[in-house]
Amino acid sequence: MAQTFTVEGMTCEHCEMSVSEEVSEVAGVTSATADHKAGTVTVEGEGFDRDAVAAAVAEAGYKLV
Repeated sequence: MAQTFTVEGMTCEHCEMSVSEEVSEVAGVTSATADHKAGTVTVEGEGFDRDAVAAAVAEAGYKLV
């Protein structure tokens, strides 16, 4: 399953890396790809929780909307 979320505050490739790394650590996530130009993170996996993804994005310093 793949799901794309909108992320506020990413402005560069470093932002993308931070978000991707944090979200990749969420249980059930097999990959996470952030795109600062689109303002999104695409999450792939099974059984991951939106709230856990939001918490991971917040840990990276950004906001899931």
